[in-house]
Parts: sequence; structure tokens; C-alpha cells
Amino acid sequence: MGIAGNLNPDQLEFFNSQGYLVLDSFASSDEIRSLRSRMEQLLEEFDFSSKASIFSTTNQQQTTDDYFFESAEKISFFFEEKAFGDDGSLKQLKQLSINKVGHALHELDPTFKSFSTSEKATGLLSSLGYKRPIVIQSMYIFKQPGIGGEVVPHQDNSFLYTDPPTCTGLWLALEDATVTNGCLWAIPGSHKAGLVRRFFRDETGVHFGKPSPSYDQKDFVSIEVKAGALVVIHGDLIHQSFENKSSASRHAYSLHVVDTDGCKWVDDNWIRRKVEAEPLYAS
Repeated sequence: MGIAGNLNPDQLEFFNSQGYLVLDSFASSDEIRSLRSRMEQLLEEFDFSSKASIFSTTNQQQTTDDYFFESAEKISFFFEEKAFGDDGSLKQLKQLSINKVGHALHELDPTFKSFSTSEKATGLLSSLGYKRPIVIQSMYIFKQPGIGGEVVPHQDNSFLYTDPPTCTGLWLALEDATVTNGCLWAIPGSHKAGLVRRFFRDETGVHFGKPSPSYDQKDFVSIEVKAGALVVIHGDLIHQSFENKSSASRHAYSLHVVDTDGCKWVDDNWIRRKVEAEPLYAS
């Protein structure tokens, strides 16, 4: 039995034209509260004394390590670049120092799994034409006040590549996202030009196949949303977010989905699972 799609023709037309779509009030206040409360618990339980891994999109090749690779099937914690002082100690509480938690929340934690596999999530993916989708990674992103790092312009298909490309990002705002605290920015319609470059993993580590093009910031539009809104992002859409220099955090829960029907997960992706992911549905 197929999954019923929940996007209307106007929404699909906007997504296909612009490469993104905002669905206001996708998550209820109870769902937001549940996800945030569960993450507070996970942070409280996290002991970083034995391991501190930093996540950076501006210095990704140097900060990618075994802890990062193994996080594909775990719940792992990554610090902001600016979280540590010169002496190597945290400059503030660990709860205010984490960049993100990933990349298997959707799989290993019941609270996050419940939302990630919900009927409205699968209905959305059915609307987009997915036949046998899997969540390939999930992230809780904090965008901490004052130190929340920049995410440089990129395309999700670069990092999560199937042949042919099928990645879609689902970005749920758990707090209001504004230009002040680091909301998403995108170049509307940029997905139509296709994939610019790939991010490879090989025996030397990880690297891009070629340098990033330079983008004109005047081409980007801000995507300011209220808590509970879901931003659907085409895998070839060029998007970014700036450093959060405000006093307000910008929490979000992000899922990336790929299809497993009529396409192949390529071997040189950074994610190399030991256990095959369970499809959300098969149609």
C-alpha cells in the first residue's frame, strides 16, 4: 500500500521552481518541546572528557577524523571551533559549546525516530516521488549564540551522493530562525544548474573533487522561519548560513533523505554504513 502524499500542486510547483519550500507549523509545539527536551537530556549525559571533536565547514578536511566517520551510525557530539580557549579548555558550559549532534539520532533515539518516521514526514517524501527512501543522516544543530559557526555555500548532493542524485534535506526549525541568529540563505532556482562538485572519501581521507565556485551574495535570499516550520531543500540547491553573532541560539533538527529505488549509494561517500539502513516505506 502506498503512502499518501501531503503536498499540493502549488507547493510542488514552487519547490520544483525554486529548489526549496517552507512548510509553516509542520511540527507542533509539543513535538518541538519533546525534541528539545530529549536533546537536553543527551547533552547532560554526554561526557566529553575522553573525546572532543570539532566540526567546521570552513576547515572540513582537517577536522574530519575517525570519530566523525563512526558517527554515521552513532549519536556523536561535535564542538564549535570557537568553543575552546588557548589552554584547550571550554570557554563556557558544554551545553553552549556544541555545534551539532549526529548522525544517527533518527535511528537510535526513540524521540527523534518517532518524528523522523512520522506519517507527515513519509507523506511529504511520497509527494516528492520517493519510492523506497532512507534517512541517511540526521543532525541536531545548535547555532550557539555568539559562536555558532558559519556554514559555507554548498549542495547536499555533494556529501550524500546517489547515482543518479536523490538527496533532499528536511530542516526543522526548533526556534525562530532570523537573519540575526543565523537563518538559512539560498539561491532560488540554483538547483536547476545541477551538481557543482562532489565530496569524496578515499584512502587519504576526505576532499572535494574541485574548488568551490565563488558566489555573489546578492543572489542569496534569506529564509526566515518560525519555530515549527520545515524547510524542504533540493539536493542541488546552493544554500548557506552565517555565523550567529547574536545572543539567541537557533536550534534545528535536520534530516537528509535519499532513495534506494532505481539509484545506487556510491562507495566513495563519507558515510559507509556497516548495517544497511531500513527504508521508511516501499511503494
